[in-house]
Amino acid sequence: MRVNSRGMAVCVKQAARKMIELGTRGAIVCTASVAAAMGGDMFTDYTMSKHAVLGLVRAASQQLGAHGIRINCVAPSAVMTAMARKIGLANAGDVEKTFGPLTSLKGVALTAEHVAEAALFLASDESVFITGHNLVVDGGLKGLPIGIKS
Repeated sequence: MRVNSRGMAVCVKQAARKMIELGTRGAIVCTASVAAAMGGDMFTDYTMSKHAVLGLVRAASQQLGAHGIRINCVAPSAVMTAMARKIGLANAGDVEKTFGPLTSLKGVALTAEHVAEAALFLASDESVFITGHNLVVDGGLKGLPIGIKS
């Protein structure tokens, strides 16, 4: 909670303050997770913290819009990270094997580059009229896998 929720709130607060002070219109992009849109049977604190990020983005979008500042979040599904290792996934192939059957989009596995491209879109002028949005990057994830270790 300290890092995912409070840390994100402090970063948004400081970025927004400086942008307002300088009269800078633009975008702030936060990282949420598919956990912000669904529950699961483990990682309750993580899920709560990502729900908080989504709430922060939605509330801040209402406050910052008057200053021409857009705020959105990108919400990826499973990608090879330290957290993925904690649940027993050793490499990108393990992520695909575990989560692939639960996605409706076939023939592509989520990579860090896909997440970065989504964040870049939200930061770009191509999304100039999008704010308070949670861009889910999950390949149509239908649920979370059962039986992975926590």
